[in-house]
Amino acid sequence: MNFPKISKEIRKLILNTIYDSKAGHIGGSLSCVDILISLYFGDFLRFNAKDPNMESRDRLIVSKGHASVAYYSVLTKLGFITKKKLATYCRNNTHLATHLSSKVPGVEFDTGSLGHGLGVSCGIAFSAKRDKKKYKIACLISDGELYEGSTWEALLFASHHQLVNLTIIIDRNKQIVMDKTEDCIKIDPLKPKLKSFGYKVFEINGHNFNQLNKTFDKIKQKKFSKPVVIIANTIKGKGISFMEKNVKWHHAIPQTKEYIKALNELSDE
Repeated sequence: MNFPKISKEIRKLILNTIYDSKAGHIGGSLSCVDILISLYFGDFLRFNAKDPNMESRDRLIVSKGHASVAYYSVLTKLGFITKKKLATYCRNNTHLATHLSSKVPGVEFDTGSLGHGLGVSCGIAFSAKRDKKKYKIACLISDGELYEGSTWEALLFASHHQLVNLTIIIDRNKQIVMDKTEDCIKIDPLKPKLKSFGYKVFEINGHNFNQLNKTFDKIKQKKFSKPVVIIANTIKGKGISFMEKNVKWHHAIPQTKEYIKALNELSDE
């Protein structure tokens, strides 16, 4: 599997979709897209694009629902939705809105209001554990959601109930809409905090497919005695040089010159 090639293709889809629709959150979409690629193309998640509601499927809740264009682009590449459907992003009478909609095949739950997705994931995981279901639950959250009290409540819940069927991935791009996280309300030291809550914690480079795939394989193969959190260190705007680590690109829409420059950077050499 050529993960870097897939990554570049999906980054182009993200860029083209946002440029054409004049809507979307490009920075956070580019920071989490490699995580999504590893989850799906690295065989961590069990799914069937032709049968999105397959009972035995693994469940992924993308709590950072404002990264909808990244998720929709991945679902397009997987065959859940068509490119024609993707082209309706943020148009009139479409289900493909700025925030995720469960009316889109492959999307488990409507998200975008930050701090809700992890609680929902805990509920699904708790129910699955009680009913002895074999499917896995994964939840992708933004580091900005660590400013939400509901996130920490959910972390306490998952640890208390030993939800070992739940994997939490934090897209740690260290930025929110206002500024860098550590200049607003400091989140670090994050790993010791999560370990103290009773989690098995991995900290990796969220753009390194070798690290991503090895970590997901380890979680899949080994039965840990506690829930797992992956701190995936990422770069907001990753893959487009002038967007990387630039707060402007949380929600900015590229103008024509910026779009051409970005497209050139993503083009095959």
